[in-house]
Amino acid sequence: MSAQMKEQDKQLVFRKTNAQKGRTISVTPENSSMKHLSYGRIILDKEVPRVSFATGNQESGLICLSGKCTIMCDREATQIEQYDSIYLPRDSQVEVATESAVDLAECSADVETKYPLQVVRYSDVEKDGSLRFKTGGASNSRTVNITLGKNVEAGRILAGFTTSEPGHWTSWPPHEHASILEELYVYYDMPAPAFGVQFVYTNPDEPEFIGIVRDGDAVIMPKGFHPNVSVPGHPINFVWMMAAHREVEDRQFGVVRVQPGFDQAGSGLEASRK
Repeated sequence: MSAQMKEQDKQLVFRKTNAQKGRTISVTPENSSMKHLSYGRIILDKEVPRVSFATGNQESGLICLSGKCTIMCDREATQIEQYDSIYLPRDSQVEVATESAVDLAECSADVETKYPLQVVRYSDVEKDGSLRFKTGGASNSRTVNITLGKNVEAGRILAGFTTSEPGHWTSWPPHEHASILEELYVYYDMPAPAFGVQFVYTNPDEPEFIGIVRDGDAVIMPKGFHPNVSVPGHPINFVWMMAAHREVEDRQFGVVRVQPGFDQAGSGLEASRK
């Protein structure tokens, strides 16, 4: 690997972001090329059963990857379980507590407006064909789950998770949306020996990043096409989170530009626009 590729790797990939208990913020505009988007993880158990934080000038979204917990936001308590999500307004005081264990992916972005606290039950997402749908073909089948999308009033953030079939590509055909959205993938539920390969490129002949990704790794996509592929026998599963450049106006899922040459059959995200 060239020195240039290694330097780009450092800028775009963050390893083992799920290694610590408590609340860990791994990606911010201060330590990356993100302009608005931050990503963190809240991992609690009986040894570390609770964390507290203030959202400040950022709206935040939490997706429950496993377990269950109680989230207190400005004295309003909400219980969430696996694949439920919650939207937390800016200027809020938050406490997350569990009596067992919980793993939450956190996305946040700065906003001017304080939007309301909102809870998204995964059972409701499952019933909506524009929020949960299967797409792709013989070698790129996956299920897209939009948990913080058009179903939530927000300023910048969009989030959800995608699960592939074993050995399949996702984010295929390659697409990009740098004019309106920056994005981040964090890979989950991929125990060893599972791994995937992530691509990020504006020019396929000179990719910004090509690398192996494993459970807990995060790759940022400030721009460029970003397909990935899982190894045979294992899926690639990832939480995706995005932040709009212009508050509200650019907060649009499924508005993408497909890489020329692969654009004959659309983006694969058309169901989200219904």
